Amino acid sequence: MKDRKVDIISKAYIEILGIVIILIPIIVISVFNFLLFHTITELFSIVIAINIFVIGWNSRNFTESTFFIRYGIASFFVACIDLLHTLAYEGMNIFVGYDANLPTQLWILARYMQSISFLIALIPYKFERNYITLLLCYAGVTLIMVFLIFYGYFPDCFIPASGLTNFKIISEYIIILFLLISIVLLYRQKQDFTREIFLLITYSLTATIISEFAFTLYIDVYGISNIIGHIFKIISFYFIYLGIVRIGLKNPLKALFQQLK
Repeated sequence: MKDRKVDIISKAYIEILGIVIILIPIIVISVFNFLLFHTITELFSIVIAINIFVIGWNSRNFTESTFFIRYGIASFFVACIDLLHTLAYEGMNIFVGYDANLPTQLWILARYMQSISFLIALIPYKFERNYITLLLCYAGVTLIMVFLIFYGYFPDCFIPASGLTNFKIISEYIIILFLLISIVLLYRQKQDFTREIFLLITYSLTATIISEFAFTLYIDVYGISNIIGHIFKIISFYFIYLGIVRIGLKNPLKALFQQLK
């Protein structure tokens, strides 16, 4: 029993050390080159999100638990929107003719999709095992919303002269509300997850909430609140990596078949 506690504590220290090792160089980069910092941060979350999709999609025929599959499908499209957000960021000069409003709109779309998808993944309802339909629904919604953003039919989120719009700030608080509801639903279904996965996903949701709050405060897209928000996004996806990607790859039965126990 004592050896088990020692192993758990040692594992926790290793995980904390891991995020510290990741954050220190990224924070240093943010001081000297914000654009590089932003790109690395977003690519970090994009790679993890795609891995979640790969694990969830390839487990769809082997598990009765739909959380990993539903959230995995959503993660792919969140990653696609985050990639567009990264390429559209002010200073990248890839999408000519757009200002800082475009990446902010894409950001808020990705966060809406991410938070709502957590709810969809956790709501306990019977879902037909035809996940192609769910994939196509996400693809359709993503294409429509991206079209609305690029052609000017999506509400403004950032005005260069004045900063964040009311729509953007209110949206962040709505997203925070969705994430808080997700934590409640996760707690009510914790018997469907191992304790380790339950805690790691909860930590991830908590870090995301802090990140979203930071994104209600900035005036400049290169400002300190923006840096803090992205740092907590890294922390959030690091916990998701530990809870889904690492455990899912090392021990898929433990991660995906807990519900069958």
